[in-house]
Amino acid sequence: MVFIALQVYAALSIQLGGVLAVALKPYDSLAGLSRDEVDAFANGVKVVGAQPVPPPIKDTSLKLVNDALHPWRPLSPGDQRGPCPGLNTLASHGWLPRSGVATPAQIMDAVQNGFNMAWSTALVITYAAFLVDGNPLTNLMSIGGSSRLTGPSPPAPAVVGGLSRHGTFEGDASMTRSDAFLGDNHSFNETLFQQLVAISNAVGGGKYNVSAAAEVRFQRFQDSVTRNPTFDFSNPRFATAFGETIFPMAFFIDGRDKSLALDLEVMRGFFQDSRMPVDFHRRDGAFDGGGTEFDLIFNSHDYFP
Repeated sequence: MVFIALQVYAALSIQLGGVLAVALKPYDSLAGLSRDEVDAFANGVKVVGAQPVPPPIKDTSLKLVNDALHPWRPLSPGDQRGPCPGLNTLASHGWLPRSGVATPAQIMDAVQNGFNMAWSTALVITYAAFLVDGNPLTNLMSIGGSSRLTGPSPPAPAVVGGLSRHGTFEGDASMTRSDAFLGDNHSFNETLFQQLVAISNAVGGGKYNVSAAAEVRFQRFQDSVTRNPTFDFSNPRFATAFGETIFPMAFFIDGRDKSLALDLEVMRGFFQDSRMPVDFHRRDGAFDGGGTEFDLIFNSHDYFP
C-alpha cells in the first residue's frame, strides 16, 4: 500500500507536470545542501513519509452529514482555516481534525464522506495540493496558513506553507477572497460576496445557479485583470478557479434538493461561517467534477484573447 501511495505521488507529478511546473519551481530538492546538513536534518526529524491511499467509500447514497457526531463548533485558538470553504466546513464539523491540520488520507476520507466527492477527483485534488503545500516528511498539511502542527519542515529551499500560501494551489480571482496582492487572500470578503449576491439576483433568480456561476467567475477574472498588476491565471489556478465555481452547486446544496440552485444564505453559511445548515444531507451519488454545468460555465466567456 505504501508503494501505491508513492505511485500516486509519481503519477501526479507526471500527469500534472505541465500544470504544476511553475508552482513546483520554488520547491526544489535538497541538492544544494551539504551531506552533513542533510544528514543532520534527517537524524533530527521523525520522517513519516507517504502513507496508503484510502479506498473509495462504499456508500455514496444520500446521507445526513450534519449529525450528532459532526456538530459545528467555533474555532479554538490556533485552529487553521483557509481559502477553501469546503475544507473549512468539514473541519468545523469534525469530518476533518478541527485543528485544520490533516493527512492526505484524512482529507480524502472527509471530502468523500462529508460531500460525496468522487474518489478519483478527491485523489487528484488532494495530492496535487499536498505536493505543493504539505509537509512530505510528516505527511501533514494545513488547510490554512503555515502551522507548527505540521511538524518540522524540510530546510530551505523547501516551503510548507499550507493552502493559504499564494501562487501554489491558492490563486487570484477567488469568488469570496481577495487576491494576495490586494489584501487578505484567505478570509471571507463581504464586498466580494455582495457582488456575488447582486449577480445571482440579476441572472440567477436570487440563487447561485449555473447562470450566476458563469457571470461571477468572469466578473472576478475581469476585476483581477483590472486591479491586480501581478494577476496570474495560469495553471494550476486556471483549473482550480473553475472547480471552485462549480463545487458550491455540487456540494453545498442539500441532496434532497435537485434544483442545482444554491440558496444565498446557505452559501454564506459555508463561505463565511464554515457551517452546514441544520439537517444538511450530502448529495446522492458521487460527483466527479465534470458534467454539462462545468462546460456551460467554462464556455460562457472568452478568458484569453
